[in-house]
Parts: sequence; C-alpha cells; structure tokens
Amino acid sequence: MLNTYSPDHSHTIEFNRSAQNLHLESTLEDLSLFEIQVDINQRGVIVTQLFESDSTIPGVILMDGKKFIGMISQRRFFERMSRPYARELFLGRSLHIFYNFAQTDLLLLSGDTPVVEAAQQAIRRSPHLLYEPIVVKLSSTEYRLLEVQQLLIAQSCIHQLATELLRQKTQAQLIQTEKLATLGQMLAGVSHEIRNPVACILGNLQCLSNYYQDFMGLVETYEQEFPQPSQAIEDYKDEIDFEFTQQDLPEVLDSIKISSERLTHLVNSLRCFSRVDSSKPEKVEINYCLENTLLILKNRFVPGINLIKKYEKVPPIYGYPNQLSQVFLNVISNAIDALEDISQDHPHLAKITIKTEVRECSEIEKQTLKIPSHSPMETRLDYPAEYFDHSSSPNSNCDCQTKPSNHLPCCISIRISDNGPGIPAPVLERIFETFFTTKPPDKGTGLGLSISHEIITEKHRGKLNVISQVGRGTEFEILLPIL
Repeated sequence: MLNTYSPDHSHTIEFNRSAQNLHLESTLEDLSLFEIQVDINQRGVIVTQLFESDSTIPGVILMDGKKFIGMISQRRFFERMSRPYARELFLGRSLHIFYNFAQTDLLLLSGDTPVVEAAQQAIRRSPHLLYEPIVVKLSSTEYRLLEVQQLLIAQSCIHQLATELLRQKTQAQLIQTEKLATLGQMLAGVSHEIRNPVACILGNLQCLSNYYQDFMGLVETYEQEFPQPSQAIEDYKDEIDFEFTQQDLPEVLDSIKISSERLTHLVNSLRCFSRVDSSKPEKVEINYCLENTLLILKNRFVPGINLIKKYEKVPPIYGYPNQLSQVFLNVISNAIDALEDISQDHPHLAKITIKTEVRECSEIEKQTLKIPSHSPMETRLDYPAEYFDHSSSPNSNCDCQTKPSNHLPCCISIRISDNGPGIPAPVLERIFETFFTTKPPDKGTGLGLSISHEIITEKHRGKLNVISQVGRGTEFEILLPIL
C-alpha cells in the first residue's frame, strides 16, 4: 500500500528486491520501484529524517494533494544541504522553498515504457543528471521512483536474454541447415539410384512394345491360317477377354512409358536442384529452370490452386541455376502458403500466375542492375533477334501474351503473383530481414526471402521487388540483367 509521509503516522516503503522475471518486452512496471510520496507543504526536516533512516531510498516524490509536483533525489538533497547555512535555511521551512531552489530537469516515463527504451533515454541525459532516479508514472495519481542502477541491470539481463535467444535460434538454424545439406547429399545419391532402375524400365519397355507387336503379328497369322479356331481356343479367349487385352495393352505400355519419363524428369530436376553450383556462372534457361522448380513443387499444388504460366521467349543468362531455382522455390512456396485458406474455401478462385518476359529497364533499374551502356547493334550481336521477337510462345501449354516494344530490352522479368490475402505494410517493410517470419516455427525459418534477396542482388546483380495490397494479393518481380 502506498503511504504519504507525514510526521503524525508511520511510513512504509514497498520495494521488491527479489529476482525479476524479465523478458524481451519487459516494461518499467516489471521492475522494483520505490513507493514514497511526501507532501510538498511539509518541512524540510521530514525529508532529512526519512533519508537518514534509510540510505537506500533514491529520493522522494513531491505531491500537493493528488497533484504531482516533482522529485528530490537523496544525492542532490544532501549535496545542497552540505552548503553553508543550508540546513538553517531549509530544514525548518516548507519543501516548496527547497524545491524551488534545487529543482532540476527530471526524466518522467510511463509505466508501460519498455526497459530497453527507458535505458536509452536515461543514458542520454547530461552527465550531472545521469544518476538521478527516474520518475515512473503508473496512473494520474500514482508515481514511483526507479534507480538508474536497477534500470541498467535490467537492461543487461534483457540483453543477455536476447543474446541467448539469438544464439539458440542461430544454433537451431545451423542444425536445420546442416540437415538440409545432408538431405541434399542424400537426395543426389537417391536420385542417382532411382535413375538406373528407371532407365532399365524405359529400355525394357521398348522391348516389351516390340514383343507385343511380334505376338500380335503371330496371332494375326494364326487367324489367317486357321480361320476356324477350336472351341477350347474360343473359350480361353473369352476367359482372358482377349479383345479387351489386345486394345488395352498398348495403352498400359504407353502409360508406363509416360510415367517413367516423368519420373526421369523429376529425378533430373532433383539432381540439378541438390547439386552444388560451380564457382563460375553458367548458362541458364530461365523458363526451363522455372519448369524444373514447378515439377519439384507439383505435390504442393492442391486441386484448389490454379497455376497460370505466361512464358515468353527469353534469352539465356549466365548465373547459378541451382540458386535461381532456390529463389523460385521460396517465392512460389510462399504464394502457395498464402493461398491455403482460399483454396479450401473457394477452390476456383485461388490463383498463382508466373510470367516471364524481356523488357526495357528504367535508368534507376539500370543503375541498380549495373547494366552497361550498349548500342543497339552491340546488344543484338550478343543474342539472336528471335529472343526479342514475341510473336510466338516457347510453350504451347502456356497462356503467352506478347507486346511489341520499340525500345531495346535490357533485363529479364520474372513475375510470380498470387491473389491471396496480401501482406500488411509493417510486415512488408521487414520482409527481407534475416530470421523475420510471420509463420509458426514448424513452417517458417525467416531465411527464405532474405537468402533469395541475397542471391538475386549479390550473386546475379539483379533486383527483387515486391508489391502487395491487403485483400488483393502479392507480386514478386525478379529482374535479371541481360549482359
């Protein structure tokens, strides 16, 4: 209970010196605070008696009824009282007189001020005020005092806590990275082991197809030589449903062939994704790289998510294909995550669009992408003219759109957009920060987009843009320079 000190009743100070259960968001209310108020109309001797009775009291709060007036620290009180004739002047008179003479600037903070922020404000004070206690306002009539030492100790504890949490998180990320690296090595080995039996299936499948043709030819020859088969043969043909088998077997062989080829394609994509890029950049076909990534993500495209591909003919670039695949994987995976709720509630509305094109860059983009100035003739010597002719689509299964341009293109644009819930502005500002994520721990690490940004900007001298509107969706645009 808070007591106002007066000469006619006892005074208690409630001060909790037990260990603090601090956390990263702790505020001043969570710290040990001194609770003492003195009526400013009291004589100065009252404060003297109070300080002499307990030297640990950092100061007193001066009140005029329920109105806050100010604060007198013990250090400053005895400093003033040590001057000649000070005790005679102030001890027998109202604290008004002493306060008017000795008052200084005080630091007044609300109780919900974070400890770290309060410590920063405290140490920014002038040197002669550095060790003055801080006044903490809990309500319009409740004020407390906080020692600077207690504040700095609390800040140190929070700093240690943050360091330990960061260490644990970093350690967990390192373990996860190591697991992923090991998984990548295993994946490369497993994909290699899968390739051999698949190649065997494909090779033997051709033999089976040839054998089938031979057997069918033999059956036709028998039917020509013996047009009237015995009853036993007819009965057996009915038993095995020979006519259906004759029609269905080629389709079975074709389905096995298609499935084996798809498996071969998937294994090759996994091998390419898991292998380590060489130290030197190599030629990368962007559309092919996207298709390989989509094949890896095929199982994540639930029936409720519609994928729209709008590929234009783009020239190859020199880069690191596996790192680009990782970027595409991260961005597309985030788009799929954003559409989970929509795909369940409105299965025909969820949509992901992937569009590639060559386009002209603005002057600011050229500076960001570090694109050298080429004359039109020099640039067209680097790539065939067909790459800048959008009259045909490289993929007949894609909804490709073309738009002629009179300007010379200088960058490849890969746009990956979704019509999900969008990203709020505060989150959008931090989207490329390391370890920042809004996903639960079992779904997100906060590394995907930060690594993607580094791969595009540092490894490929490109640019990664993001535009999002809450309720309308998000679009990532990856710009890669054509050199």
